[in-house]
Amino acid sequence: MVKYQYRFEKVLIIREQEKTETEIAYKESVRSFEEVANKLYELLKKKEKLVEFRQERLAIGSSIEEIHHYARFMDSLEKTIADVQQKVVQARAKMNWHEEKLLEKNLEVRKFEKMREKDFKAYQQEEDRVESIFLDEISSLTYYKKEIR
Repeated sequence: MVKYQYRFEKVLIIREQEKTETEIAYKESVRSFEEVANKLYELLKKKEKLVEFRQERLAIGSSIEEIHHYARFMDSLEKTIADVQQKVVQARAKMNWHEEKLLEKNLEVRKFEKMREKDFKAYQQEEDRVESIFLDEISSLTYYKKEIR
């Protein structure tokens, strides 16, 4: 009896390794996206607090110099927010790209696994057929030997 050997086993192993590498890259891109998105969230909270503080100071009364200082700081903060928003867009695009690649790799691996299942089923059917023929021959020989005696 011959041991079952899937003819595309090495290809399947390589595809699984590629899938694992793609999974790692995807997880890293998700982590990177979350990091940049959290940074943006913190900057937006900081801007919101600054706007509230500036409104309070204007209600109480502020010097022109203080108003200019807040305006410069707000401009700087808005530029930083715009930069980080761009990084968020890039990180999201990278994450989506990795997600697509991961889906493709999953599909490839699944196809090879399905092919292996079908191939193994055919192998089992052939083994069963050969075994049945063998048992039929043994049965015939046994019957023939009894008839001769």
